[in-house]
Amino acid sequence: MTAPGTRAGEDAHDLDVEEALALVKPPHRRTPGDHVPARGDHASAPGDRGASPGDQAPAPAPQDATTAGQGTGPTASRQHAHHRAHHGAHHRATPWPEARATAERAGRATRAGAAEAGRSAVTLPLDGALGLVLAAPLTALTDLPSFDTSAMDGWAVAGPGPWTLREDGVLAGHAQPARLADGEAVRIATGARIPPDTTAVLRSEYGLTDDKGRLHPTRNHLGHGQDIRPRAQECRSGDQLLPAGTPVTPAVLGLAAAAGYDTLTVVPRPRVDVLVLGDELLTEGLPHDGLIRDALGPMLPPWLRALGAEVTAVRRIGDDADALHRAIADSEAELVVTTGGTAAGPVDHVHPTLRRIGARLVVDGVKVRPGHPMLLARLTEGRYLVGLPGNPLAAVSGLLTLAEPLLRALAGRPAPERYALPLRDGAHGHPYDTRLIPVLLRGERAVPLHYNGPAMLRGVAAADALAVVPPGGAEPGQETEILELPWATAGLAACFT
Repeated sequence: MTAPGTRAGEDAHDLDVEEALALVKPPHRRTPGDHVPARGDHASAPGDRGASPGDQAPAPAPQDATTAGQGTGPTASRQHAHHRAHHGAHHRATPWPEARATAERAGRATRAGAAEAGRSAVTLPLDGALGLVLAAPLTALTDLPSFDTSAMDGWAVAGPGPWTLREDGVLAGHAQPARLADGEAVRIATGARIPPDTTAVLRSEYGLTDDKGRLHPTRNHLGHGQDIRPRAQECRSGDQLLPAGTPVTPAVLGLAAAAGYDTLTVVPRPRVDVLVLGDELLTEGLPHDGLIRDALGPMLPPWLRALGAEVTAVRRIGDDADALHRAIADSEAELVVTTGGTAAGPVDHVHPTLRRIGARLVVDGVKVRPGHPMLLARLTEGRYLVGLPGNPLAAVSGLLTLAEPLLRALAGRPAPERYALPLRDGAHGHPYDTRLIPVLLRGERAVPLHYNGPAMLRGVAAADALAVVPPGGAEPGQETEILELPWATAGLAACFT
């Protein structure tokens, strides 16, 4: 991974165009497809006052952003050579929807192979299965309820009232009570076993006792079987309660326990090793002397956990090809995620390392901004590598494009339902590529956020989702597909624990 300002190949082009789009100065008029700052854009928080419509300048064309000020001579020739190389690589890149589908298919195929080999499921105690996915249907091990029970506190009664009260009572958790004779009643608690020959349960608030110990109803009608939960009302032993593939929520744990389970058979979390590449990265303190803080090391592991992965290692590796080779070769994880080094610069070692170990490139570049130098490679049977660009928002783009569908399929999770929302404001588009931009979700609209260049996290840190902007941009009110961030709906605790 190269330091900022010295990037080569596709990474440099990505940086130039996207930073130009993100930082463009406000104009006096807007043309179709131009970005209109959303309310709160400039402060990256809802409610802040942004520029008014018409205050955003058209972005320079991509070629202008890359070639402005180059002049002529040898430098210009090198730039033209760079563009030829870029366009050749871009021609080979995979369209964004196809890249996501390819990653998901790879995960499904791997999981199917693991199932055939008997390695696709584990059995865990109930408290260890939360957040995983059922690998087998949940089948009732008993009738629910397993005996007739009282649905209310009150009296179990036999026949029409008034009733003679028995002195004893029936409590939950006790053995079968004595049979009721016709005209008898007995005090009963919620959840207690119903005495034989009981015709109904009279709720406490609907009965009065007199001084002779007789029970009188205060309502005229008491239906046969009222407030009795009959055996097998919810299910019979052997009924399928939930299919395989169901996410294990707290409610699923409760149902499993009620149905007699102590353990659950689930799909294990895919194991992921994270390799953060680059000599220029600091792990603490302020940037200095050409060194920058590592944003991806703190960000990626919890994000991957939110996507259902078990992060087994986080390693920082300098611009050292042999060290990268050893780290990938020694990993036993189902997925290795690397950051940076996916372009063609002098210290971009990911592609050469993949060739060295005989990996097969499944996706080599994606037609998306930011992050198009991302890649997906098959290392060995059942093991993959996702190469993320080094710029933070570009890495997020790669995470949601390749890692999320792959991990979802490996974990057996169902695909989220796709949906679109209209943009409150227009959004710039790339001439040829899909563009992912941070948005706030406000009512039935998505509000584009500023600070959406590939090296920027300020926009996505305030966002609820990313909007999928088609090539050429989107007009105000145009519907775009929405990729929700995992914590936007589930909450932080649900995602990261």
